[in-house]
Amino acid sequence: MSSAARRRRTHMTLTHEPGIRTRGYAARMTEVIDTDLDAALEQHRRELTAHCYRMLGSSFEADDAVQETMVRAWRAYDNFEGRSALRSWLYRIATNVCLDMLNSRNRRARPMDLASPSPADTPVGATLPESEWVLPVPDARVLATDADPAELAEASETIRLAFIAALQHLPPRQRAVLLLRDVVRWKATEVAELLGTTDASVNSALQRARSTIAASNISEADVAMPMDEAQQELLSRYVDAFERYDMESLTSLIHEDATQSMPPYEMWLRGREQILAFWQGQGAECEGSRLLPTVANGMPAFGQYRRSRTGRGHDAWALQVLDVVDGRLVELSWFLDTERLFPLFGLPAHLEP
Repeated sequence: MSSAARRRRTHMTLTHEPGIRTRGYAARMTEVIDTDLDAALEQHRRELTAHCYRMLGSSFEADDAVQETMVRAWRAYDNFEGRSALRSWLYRIATNVCLDMLNSRNRRARPMDLASPSPADTPVGATLPESEWVLPVPDARVLATDADPAELAEASETIRLAFIAALQHLPPRQRAVLLLRDVVRWKATEVAELLGTTDASVNSALQRARSTIAASNISEADVAMPMDEAQQELLSRYVDAFERYDMESLTSLIHEDATQSMPPYEMWLRGREQILAFWQGQGAECEGSRLLPTVANGMPAFGQYRRSRTGRGHDAWALQVLDVVDGRLVELSWFLDTERLFPLFGLPAHLEP
């Protein structure tokens, strides 16, 4: 007997069985079983958040989409006949929620998708709205840290910032096809049923989506690397050098062709010389910063705190997400919307002296 049927039968038995005179008992029993449903739905929250994040490119929109998924699941659960697994049913709902959301806005991007690199002395210019950008996500919200190491590494690759940005170039339905087929591992017939199309159409969309991703600028730098001893040592050296603002030491850590971006600014930099020139010029107020470690998108990250203008302690300035390849930093993504991002990552807004 399905859970939905059990819930309906329990309610009917309690309300119609001779000798039961109070409706309160029936209400309490229904609430207990509904709590079981809550627990069943919550078991899938993390993987649904990951799916919605890949679809939408924003951790905040992903949270909204998952919440809407849970609401729709609650409302429709009595009609869930159990012909598919609960997990598959929830993925169907979540994908439709995301497609609804994508119908009403433009794709998100990274600064590298919008303009050419700028010299270090170029004014940073005006900010663009949050809705323009691919935003980072905490690993804990989308990755099962207790998973098999090989599965965890594979999952980490599918939330890398460059991969998320590449996905945004796909039309929404192609994006859904690629993710459901290549990440969630659905059969073509299952995807076709969800999207109301044919197997042949799904396979064609999958080919086009794979070609688009293959033609993007995702390189070996965007393949998840294990956090081994060498990488830990590199990050320790980076923290030490950055907090001392030692440009000579930082030079040895940054790849000569590295990039740096700073959403919500469209401006971005290419090359170690340009990055270090920017840090010593327009970014000179970063001297004296402190860094707190975290993780984002399967990559090492740090909350950066600049000296407070009050003269006491340090205030939140940026979430730094770093990409490391062959012992060098190849990409530095600094997200400046600390008011929203720092609470998401569990980072404080201020550090006392």
